Amino acid sequence: MTALILKRIGLGLFTLWLVSVLVFAGTQLLPGDVASAILGQSATPEALAALRHSLGLEQPALLRYGQWLWGFVRGDLGRSLANQQPVAELLWPRFWNTMFLAAYAAVIGVPLAVTLGILTAVRRGGVFDRLVNIVALGTVSLPEYFLGLVLILVLAVQNPVFPSLADVYPGMGLAERLDATTLPMLTLLLVTVAQIMRMTRTAVLAVMDSAYVETAYLKGLMTGRVVLRHALPNAAAPVVNVVAFNIAYLITGVVLVEAVFNYNGLGRFMVDAVAKRDLPMVQACAMVFGAAYVLLNMTADIAAIALNPRLRHPR
Repeated sequence: MTALILKRIGLGLFTLWLVSVLVFAGTQLLPGDVASAILGQSATPEALAALRHSLGLEQPALLRYGQWLWGFVRGDLGRSLANQQPVAELLWPRFWNTMFLAAYAAVIGVPLAVTLGILTAVRRGGVFDRLVNIVALGTVSLPEYFLGLVLILVLAVQNPVFPSLADVYPGMGLAERLDATTLPMLTLLLVTVAQIMRMTRTAVLAVMDSAYVETAYLKGLMTGRVVLRHALPNAAAPVVNVVAFNIAYLITGVVLVEAVFNYNGLGRFMVDAVAKRDLPMVQACAMVFGAAYVLLNMTADIAAIALNPRLRHPR
């Protein structure tokens, strides 16, 4: 098992390096020029050349990549090209805002989705199973920004229960922050709960059709005991993987949701950096998103190994 875990860690680090190559190459292919974006269209060629030289944009791409990657490994994310402030000071407050929103949705969504998945598996073919699956398919089929706009219309405009804009600021109280981020949380909840619920249902149903589960029923065990003690532990590995995938989505896929609700998170911060052609900011945001995604998937792989007795004890 130790060898498998080390292999997964090595694969995760290799994947993260590939992400860094793609991020750096992708930012170099962005249309436009940061010097032109800073100085404006009326800038003279001499001023543009001087600014490009001061920003190091004339150096070879491979050299700039090596310097950038070494700085990222050491925790130095560079300085913003637009305002010359350290990228880390600008990025981390937005990152923690995104993490708060993701944690808010995950704390409510994961237990709810797993519970619904188990209940629909136990009551498969019934009215409850069909109703939950119809709602889940509907929410998965709709884009996040459309769900967000519908929630704003229903819960902020027609029925002013929650604020339409998720306006947060430093020093904000927990109750006020929860109230401000409820609508974006519900938007993320509708998507992630449906995916986790359907995967949990499929995994539990696959185990429920096994011979040893039928034997447990023949012995007279109650349904709850059979599901919780026999079926669910053997269905845990795929459930853990889909939970990790959706938590990664909550962190990395919130760009549209943050834009709809004007939430001061990392996704909207990255969009603004792209508009300004601020390459260090774009690269830092993309690498943080990539690192979070790779780390969560690597954790899910290790958890799946730990939950599989055949991998824990290969002999």
